[in-house]
Amino acid sequence: MANVKVEFLGPIGLDSREFQVLNLQELRNALNQIAELQEWLPLSAIAVNDEIKEDLDFVFQDGDKVLLLPPVCGG
Repeated sequence: MANVKVEFLGPIGLDSREFQVLNLQELRNALNQIAELQEWLPLSAIAVNDEIKEDLDFVFQDGDKVLLLPPVCGG
């Protein structure tokens, strides 16, 4: 298990939270339990230490910084 800090960017509007998880799949499962994320999680990318990750088997290290990146509209 690793202690990771998750920051929620853009319009998600949640304060950062810490999770004890092994891999990206466990983190996704934990995030799915947060009602405010139900709308955003399927649409958002996840970055670990500033690198987009899609492999649900990705194993975290203590202190990893995770960003939940919702889609944004620009002009």
